[in-house]
This record gives sequence, C-alpha cells and structure tokens, in this order.
Amino acid sequence: MEEQYVVGRNPVLEVLKSSREVEKLYIQKGELKGSINKIVGIAKERNIIIQRVDKNKLNQISKGNHQGVVALVEAYTYSTIEEILNYANKLKEDPFLIILDGIEDPHNLGAIIRTAECAGAHGIIIPKRRAASVNETVYKSSAGAVEHIFVAKVNNISDTIEKLKDEGLWIYGADMEGEDYYFNMDLKGPIALVIGSEGKGLSRLVKEKCDFLLKIPMFGKVSSLNASNAASVLIYEIIRQNYEEKR
Repeated sequence: MEEQYVVGRNPVLEVLKSSREVEKLYIQKGELKGSINKIVGIAKERNIIIQRVDKNKLNQISKGNHQGVVALVEAYTYSTIEEILNYANKLKEDPFLIILDGIEDPHNLGAIIRTAECAGAHGIIIPKRRAASVNETVYKSSAGAVEHIFVAKVNNISDTIEKLKDEGLWIYGADMEGEDYYFNMDLKGPIALVIGSEGKGLSRLVKEKCDFLLKIPMFGKVSSLNASNAASVLIYEIIRQNYEEKR
C-alpha cells in the first residue's frame, strides 16, 4: 500500500474524522496545547499509533509548517465521474462540477478544492498527466477539505467534457477572451466550470468543447487573476444564481 503524509493541525484533524486509514501520528515533543489535544484524543479512540518526536524529525518529514503534527496515511483514493454524478443525484441536486485543465501548482489545486467544498460543489475533475495531484501540499492548502469532496482523475479532459454533455451538463469555460462577463450569463442548472492552467489558460481543444466562454472584468494594471482566485469568483456566482433560483 502506498502512503503519504498529511501535515498541519486542520488537515490532520480532517483526515482523522474521515474513513481514511491512518498508519501513524507523529506529535512534537513538549506540552500539548489547543487542537493537538483533540487530535491525540481522536487518534487514541481509533487506536492509531502515536509517536512523540522532536521538531527536527517533523521538519524532515514535512518540509513545511507542520504545527507540531504529521499523520502517515494511506494514499489518496480518487473517485470516478460516475460517483460524482451519483452523489449529486442522491442529493437530488443539479450536478455542479469543477474541471481543472492543467493546474500545475498544488497550492492552487488545494485552494480551489477548499473553495469548491465550502461552496457545496459535487466534485473536482483533474487530468492524469501534466497537472498537480493530491499530495501533502494539497492537503495543507485545502485545510483538509480534500477529504470531503470527490476528486476524479481522467485521461482526457476533452473526452470528459463530451461525456458530461451527454449527461445533460452545460460546460462553461473561464477565458479572458470570453463572449460575455460571468455576471451576465445564466449559470443555473447542471453545470461544469472549466478553469485553465496558471500560465496558458484553457487549451485549444478544451476551449472548443465548452458551450460558453465567460470572463471576469479586469480594470487594473494586472491583466489576470490567479487561477484559484478566478475559480472562487466564478464558483460563488454559480452558487448565488442557483440559490436565488431555489428561494
């Protein structure tokens, strides 16, 4: 079984609350304060091995701000598109998916996952190649939200878009040269939002597959938003429109 590390208090707490297998918990030596006590309590309830180690050991494992705790867990299990759509159907909700076309920075991937989970999106779709995968950094930057949302890995984003169209979803791509501003577009119903890579945006084939291309107005001297910031703006506009529709 492959294993990976989850670093930081919130991510570790969320993984302990999930069904994921936790092999071992590394806790920094010294006085236990705040949420560390809660983490240790849950770990003891689940009969997870707890090892007290010095700070240098955690620094070597995590390569970052571990906040005194690191969990050794089984490798992340990706979902399928079918699982995501079935989940939406089970909730009796129109499917709302986020498709990421080549996001390479795991910090951006984690931030988008966090926003999507907070907004109640049903799942994230990422490509298998030339893109960030769920790793230690994604756990950390998503604040553990990755444990509470489906993430599917697919071979081909363009083919996946066609499949989602067959399932009745409308595909909206974020593009600086989109046909209209996002707040002028009808974003209600079953929908998949496509966010392009940090530098290149949407690939040509993916852009051609989208039903609509929407843009965010830019009035400053910087011509574009960070991918995760743009995703947040658009995700919550979709939520706003659908929430108003339901009221």
